[in-house]
Amino acid sequence: QTQNMTIDYDFFDIMKVKIVQGRKFSPEFSSDSISNVIINETAQRLMQEQNPIGKEIQWNNYKFKITLKGASGHNLRDVDVTFPLNRLVTITGVSGSGKSTLISKTLYPALARALDIEFLPVQDYKTIEGVDNIKNVLLIDQSAIGKSARSSPITYLKAFDLIRNIMASTEESKARGYTPGTFSLNVDGGRCPSCKGTGFEEIDMQFMDNVIIPCDVCDTKKYRPEILEIQYKGKNVFEILSMTVQEAMGFFVAHPNIRKPLSVLKEVGLDYLQLGQPANSLSGGESQRLKIAKELSSVSQKATLYILDEPTTGLHFREVNLLMNVLNKLIDAGGSVIVVEHNQDVIRGSDYVIDLGPEAGKKGGNIVAQGTPEEIMKEKKSLTGQYLKRYIQEYSVKETSRKK
Repeated sequence: QTQNMTIDYDFFDIMKVKIVQGRKFSPEFSSDSISNVIINETAQRLMQEQNPIGKEIQWNNYKFKITLKGASGHNLRDVDVTFPLNRLVTITGVSGSGKSTLISKTLYPALARALDIEFLPVQDYKTIEGVDNIKNVLLIDQSAIGKSARSSPITYLKAFDLIRNIMASTEESKARGYTPGTFSLNVDGGRCPSCKGTGFEEIDMQFMDNVIIPCDVCDTKKYRPEILEIQYKGKNVFEILSMTVQEAMGFFVAHPNIRKPLSVLKEVGLDYLQLGQPANSLSGGESQRLKIAKELSSVSQKATLYILDEPTTGLHFREVNLLMNVLNKLIDAGGSVIVVEHNQDVIRGSDYVIDLGPEAGKKGGNIVAQGTPEEIMKEKKSLTGQYLKRYIQEYSVKETSRKK
């Protein structure tokens, strides 16, 4: 949390291999002036001004909303909740207050059933209204993007099909009779016959964890040697998959249908990923942002409700800001966003907050407060509101002192 971290204490920022130690800088910095902290993104976050509070909602004239009545699963106390659409709505409360039960186990499965998307177990509720205001609902969690070891960011965004078409269109490929399928990692043909296109082999150790070793046939290159002889602009398919998103944006500058999904990855802060990086090597936060990027690159955001459960877990301050920008883009495109969150910057930047509690377990399950962040801060029974108020006040004092 930002409020527990100040520039006067020693801390390390591993972001982009920069290290800051209190007011003493590593030899990487040419000056010992405190103003040089600006080049470090952690320090930027500690010194920048707060984002503005979200937009106010006039309920009297607001028609686009979903109302869930009589939610009573687990510790929920027969609550009635209205969620405004085309807004960023944050569900808050202490751990165990009923947030996930309300959103992930009641609202989402109820909407998914009503829209014939999927039929999941749903916690008890009486009615749900306003379903006709949306056409789709998506629960974007931090689970892995693919079960196959061959899944990667570029395959998830469906852009690898376009790259395979480019490789198959070269003169050498045509002379050899290669097709886009030849460059696929999912079928036999061009992939390594030993590791089946993963680049690694897994050895079963029976009573111990399996050991993963580099493939001794292709040496982690995933393809047959003759396939790697085919080049486009001086690079073979393995070298292209080894490029970062940032590098690939320049490499495919003449191919907007490839560059567009890559630019979206950059927007969500994933421009450092390799195109062919195995999906099982991605963190939960990276997987979640990759799913958001896929939505941004599609054309179906309008009338879609996106639900995210604690999306800022494990994210750096800079990544939280990137996430907020992306969520607001989904809303600007006609979508709606509901997040379950503890992060105070996310809460402050929300349009509407629904606070559950007042405590956990049997002492929770009630709507303590709901409204804009300012209205939540005025509610004395809301722990979220009081901590948010204190956080903003303390930050304002520090900001005033810094400017002096």
